Amino acid sequence: MPARGFPVGAALRFVASTVAFAALLFLTAGTLAWPAAWAYLVIITVVMVIYGAIVVRLHPELIAERTHPPADAKAWDKPFVAIVGVVGPIALFLLAGFDRRFHWSPPPSALSQVAGLVLVATGGMLSNYAVACNRFFSSIVRIQRDRGHSVVDTGPYRFVRHPSYAGSIVYMAGTAMALGSRIALVGATFFSAVLIVRTALEDRVLRRELDGYPEYATRVRFRLIPWVW
Repeated sequence: MPARGFPVGAALRFVASTVAFAALLFLTAGTLAWPAAWAYLVIITVVMVIYGAIVVRLHPELIAERTHPPADAKAWDKPFVAIVGVVGPIALFLLAGFDRRFHWSPPPSALSQVAGLVLVATGGMLSNYAVACNRFFSSIVRIQRDRGHSVVDTGPYRFVRHPSYAGSIVYMAGTAMALGSRIALVGATFFSAVLIVRTALEDRVLRRELDGYPEYATRVRFRLIPWVW
């Protein structure tokens, strides 16, 4: 589906949120002299620009859905959206920034930080790949009957049923490693656990309410990690 015009409002919100997150990270760290943080911000900016291009080009209808969430979204999912989508990123930045300032964690090795940056890019690319393949991709849990919701089993969905969540977990671990914070890694572990719970709950909804999903779940056995879970 072609783009229906560039969403200026969404672009402005993206720029504002990027600046706000960068300010939060450097203000808590108390310094701009943090090369790993600059590298991290470059990578996530590229990931988010690609994400925006995918949505605008392939799934422009999702922009309106994210601006005005439909009434049929599952009520139980609202706390998960807030925790994973808002509280989680802010908490990781706060933990990593204050860790940088007060030296709670031992100095990270350059190798571990580079590995973290690779994980951030990998997790972001996996999530973006899932978005590109799934025109029903949504930030909220709901059965999109108004859009003819059906099972997607192409791209990464051939291997796991929730590849974007898998990408998010990789991204969060990479964030803590790239920023050299063991405290943030503890936070990433907690928010990953929250995301795993959400995955199980969403999977239960899809099995119960989406035609064809039980058969798909039989073919693709694993939710997040092939041969594990």
